[in-house]
Amino acid sequence: MRISIFGLGYVGCVSLGCLAKNGHRVIGVDVSQTKIDLINQGKPTIIEEGLDEIIREVSSERRIYATADPSEAVRNSEISIIAVGTPSTKEGHLDLGTVYRVADEIGEALAQKEEFHIIVIRSTVLPGTNQKIGEIIEKSSGKCRNKDFAVVSNPEFLREGFALRDYYDPSVTVIGTDNERAGDEIAALYADLPAPVQKVDIAVAELIKYVNNAWHALKITFANEIGNICKGLQIDSHQVMDLFIMDHKLNLSAYYLKPGSAYGGSCLPKDLKGLGTIAHDHYLKTLVLENIENSNNYQKQVLMDMIVSTRKRKIGLIGLSFKAGTDDLRYSPFVELAEYLLGKGYEIAIYDKNVNLSKLMGSNKEFIESHIPYLSHLITDDLDDVVARSETIVIAHKIADIEHYMDQYPDKHFIDLVRVTNRRRHNYEGICW
Repeated sequence: MRISIFGLGYVGCVSLGCLAKNGHRVIGVDVSQTKIDLINQGKPTIIEEGLDEIIREVSSERRIYATADPSEAVRNSEISIIAVGTPSTKEGHLDLGTVYRVADEIGEALAQKEEFHIIVIRSTVLPGTNQKIGEIIEKSSGKCRNKDFAVVSNPEFLREGFALRDYYDPSVTVIGTDNERAGDEIAALYADLPAPVQKVDIAVAELIKYVNNAWHALKITFANEIGNICKGLQIDSHQVMDLFIMDHKLNLSAYYLKPGSAYGGSCLPKDLKGLGTIAHDHYLKTLVLENIENSNNYQKQVLMDMIVSTRKRKIGLIGLSFKAGTDDLRYSPFVELAEYLLGKGYEIAIYDKNVNLSKLMGSNKEFIESHIPYLSHLITDDLDDVVARSETIVIAHKIADIEHYMDQYPDKHFIDLVRVTNRRRHNYEGICW
């Protein structure tokens, strides 16, 4: 295909070289004459291992050239990739001025072009930018989105020093689109790469790079705080973390990484406090570890605020133990929720067959009677009764066929903490989706 790339910095230069090596004809566009001259001389604009050979090769095959003329680039391409920088302002916001200027230039060029054109956003931008770029292009071109052109979000995940490896062996290729034709054509650019192509909502594609990098920053900071604690204890931090990363079932996995309710149980709260105490006793600041509990408490408050906002006084709670499939009530956020609601004068009913069974059998009876005697008579294994008597139902555990209650009782409000459905309903909302 014929592709133009706006911005010949890190992402733009790597993309230009790799796309050309894959057989496409690529035009680079930049305001810097120095970068234009380097590309036209067969040289990369950045230092990246292996890129100089690729640029030299594709230049000798006349697959690439660079220009300062946006109109020329758009006129001679089917796809335009925006890969310009999005630096932070001093207030911390993104400076999208260059992105919008490029969008305006592309729009002006499209005004003189009849063929359908695809604009791809590779720059890291905030959700809503794709929509704004489409509006800018419509205004400057006089053309209609998804009729004359399409705007696709295709975030990059290239690490400096590993860019070629990351380009040719990605974990996933993300395409955010509202145009099937454009999505298919951009997916075809990556058809030879050994990674799945995920077509998602545009806003999802715009946000994922921020989520990835926040996670990377969190991992680095977490490891450093553990390292500081280990040094204070004269323990080999690398040996500790070598053991940590061997666990691919929980530590390095998708487990615990789905948004939902606050954590609870006997282990996480206790051991987190224990680690914090070790740090405190050694006069160490562990700002990430110290704020985990604060963030968890905030998630509890989010749920409480959601319930209050319904203005309903009869609340059904599906699940009381901290985790489904257990009767363990220690540090359960749902016990806290029930206590809060009772204290505020709400009428509550609780369904948890495991807790009810253990209460009857006596296995957890002592704990229930000593810690939550006022909740004991509210716990039942009759789900139909709990739903029927409640106005708002909080789903804390996954229960088979719970969705049919949403259809059966369209006048009741369901708050989901565990993602029991992907269907949109007027009487349903997730805690953070």
